[in-house]
Amino acid sequence: MTQTPEDLRYTEEHEWVLRISPTRVRVGITDYAQTQLGDVVFVQLPKIDDEAEQGQSIAEVESTKSVSDIFAPLKAKIVAVNDLLVAEPEQLNADPYGDGWLFELEVSDAAALDNSLGELLDATGYQAVIGG
Repeated sequence: MTQTPEDLRYTEEHEWVLRISPTRVRVGITDYAQTQLGDVVFVQLPKIDDEAEQGQSIAEVESTKSVSDIFAPLKAKIVAVNDLLVAEPEQLNADPYGDGWLFELEVSDAAALDNSLGELLDATGYQAVIGG
């Protein structure tokens, strides 16, 4: 069974979102997603300081099976990317909720982030999406 940590929020496109400060989140792909992808061989990360629109494709993960778009879970500015994945894309498979994170987003205020996170799925909702 795939891991679905209770402290994260999720999208139906299989991204997870972790709040790391009042206005900032860290984003990655779920354990389910990395299992479906198979061995990840390349990750294209977004550019720092770019503005992301909710639902916009802002990164790509390439595996031995396919190429998958990564979508912005909310409207925000990209403030950090995980450069480790450029050299070690397999971290997405090895540790999707830890060293395999993709990027960090920042919004202007905490209330806006509260609202955005409230629109995402909780662990139970995400389990329903993947048939868990």
